[in-house]
Amino acid sequence: MKSLFPLFAAALLASGVALAGCEEEDGPAERAGEAIDEAVKDTERAVEDAAD
Repeated sequence: MKSLFPLFAAALLASGVALAGCEEEDGPAERAGEAIDEAVKDTERAVEDAAD
């Protein structure tokens, strides 16, 4: 069990560093993805309304 501790510690440190590097502002791909998601939701709502 002791042999796994350094590996676990390294993985924990690496994930912390990776998360710290994330930007808080959305990039262009993130904004485009959100716009696509919203368009799909709008389309779903329109189809549901038309079916009523």
